[in-house]
Amino acid sequence: MDRVGDMEWFGRAREWADSARGRLYSAPATPFDAAGAARPEFAADYFRALVAAGADGLAIAAHTGRGPHLSGAVRTELIHAARRAGASTVVGVENAGEVRVAADAGAEAVLVFPVPGDTSAVLRHLDELWAAAELPLIAFDLYTAPYPDPTFAAVVAHPAVAAVKLARLSEAIACQDRIALVRDHGKLAVTGEDRMFGASLTWGADTALVGIAAAAVSLTRAVLDTFSGPDLPAFLEATRRLDAFAAATFREPFDGYVQRMAWIAGAEGILPADMLIDPYAPSLSGDEKAQVLASFHRLVSDQPPVRAS
Repeated sequence: MDRVGDMEWFGRAREWADSARGRLYSAPATPFDAAGAARPEFAADYFRALVAAGADGLAIAAHTGRGPHLSGAVRTELIHAARRAGASTVVGVENAGEVRVAADAGAEAVLVFPVPGDTSAVLRHLDELWAAAELPLIAFDLYTAPYPDPTFAAVVAHPAVAAVKLARLSEAIACQDRIALVRDHGKLAVTGEDRMFGASLTWGADTALVGIAAAAVSLTRAVLDTFSGPDLPAFLEATRRLDAFAAATFREPFDGYVQRMAWIAGAEGILPADMLIDPYAPSLSGDEKAQVLASFHRLVSDQPPVRAS
């Protein structure tokens, strides 16, 4: 792809970044039945409930939604459900075909799962994804496959990259340094840091795209709202609550968080009781569901209202 001089943005990428700044994107679970089949027809009410609870947007087919395992038809139906819910919609993608599916269904941007390879290969991949439909790209610096420093710098500078989602899990210094680099390029720093959410906002993240908002959205919403307001004690209390919630849901085995969030969505009544299956979940202990739900009920039962800024 020919790039014009040292241009750091394509216009459509910049426009999307400007519109997305400050938003909370929930990464919802995908409903699966007991046989492990995706059931997108059960997603509509769930998505509407997430938006009603405070999500500005939905990240469909992200890791929480088990995106790499979803067919094009399921993706399309989920995107349509998100749009009917009135949500700004981004979609997790691995290849150009998935980008075209996302564009055809009405997605506004795509979250790019990291691919292996050297810097040149990664940039070629970004070129291919942009060329597929010219949807703004959200790069994904994931703790299980972090970009090397030179590759990360090149990804941030790519003109189709509107934003970078940081999900380094426990690497606070890497998260801080990379948020700073994203901001130096004027691009949108998106926190995916479920275990250090409030801290990542203080480090400069502009927007959130998190699996921890797949249920109990009010806990995440409260941190964003109080961070932008004048009441520091309210922000600290909201952060304490969300950190406690994250400690109960985002823990070893970490990939079990998808199942844990589905259980909580069921407890809230926003997913049907027979659609709380994560067929890709690791083995979880027999009493884990009870522990997770006890933590959830304890934290939301006495949650104070967010004071207006």
